[in-house]
Amino acid sequence: MTRLSGSRRPVIFGEVLFDLFSDGTAVLGGAPFNVAWHLQGLGLSPLFISRVGQDKLGDRILQAMDEWTMDTSAVFQDPDHPTGRVQVSLQDGQPSFDIVQDVAYDHIEAAMVRRLYANSAYAMLYHGSLIYRMPTSAQSLSLLRQMTPSIFVDINLRAPWWSKEKIDELLQGINWLKLNETELQTLTGGSIDENQLIEQSARAILEKYNLQALIVTRGAEGAMLMTAGKSLNVAPVEVNRLVDTVGAGDGFSAIWLAGLLRGWSYELTLQRAVEFSAAICQLRGAVSQDKEFYHYYHYHWML
Repeated sequence: MTRLSGSRRPVIFGEVLFDLFSDGTAVLGGAPFNVAWHLQGLGLSPLFISRVGQDKLGDRILQAMDEWTMDTSAVFQDPDHPTGRVQVSLQDGQPSFDIVQDVAYDHIEAAMVRRLYANSAYAMLYHGSLIYRMPTSAQSLSLLRQMTPSIFVDINLRAPWWSKEKIDELLQGINWLKLNETELQTLTGGSIDENQLIEQSARAILEKYNLQALIVTRGAEGAMLMTAGKSLNVAPVEVNRLVDTVGAGDGFSAIWLAGLLRGWSYELTLQRAVEFSAAICQLRGAVSQDKEFYHYYHYHWML
């Protein structure tokens, strides 16, 4: 396992947005924001870097972060672009998502990043792939990656906001990568019907990008970890009361980061990430506003 240096405070870079439903409901989210929320609940004080508009939705985000005692110093307000949003609609009973382009989080400026790092050094950076879709935030992300020694990427292949060329750029020089079975199949063109073929595809990605570890989440099948020396499969944790699976992957990522920060073994981290993501499936939505929910894991895992 890579030894972390510098501040053990994690940096989370990327989108924060609202899912807007046709009935007027607005749900706060965005994968990086969800990860940062979990880490704050677990007592790990992330530095969340993003951008919101100077509008009512942006104000709601900053208020929610304040109420959760999150650090808002790296969430900048943009006078020219609106807060990120996703228009959610139902078509034949199935949800479809329009991730609105050219919003505030697409314009996180490099000068902002430089100021944040001027007097601090951070050991670990987490980001996804959506934030790489437009030049300004992509350039800032590239700068962050140059300044942070350890990088964990959780890709999320949302059409039309990705290409194999961009993903190939994004996966160069990183330490850890998380994806799900479908994303693994998409990147390799392989079948996901058999465990052996999943392992072959995972090994190909691990070696192509010289990763320290590749994590494949498998839903009801648990999760798989691949390193240069071994592969490990962890069985799923039984969910007694399934509410929804929204944000389960973000919960998994948060625990993977926690394990890296606290020096847990890969095996233990994988087991706990599967356990926590199962707990998220028993909530409505991607995160909890109940501090006791997080206190349980903070106490039992000695975070």
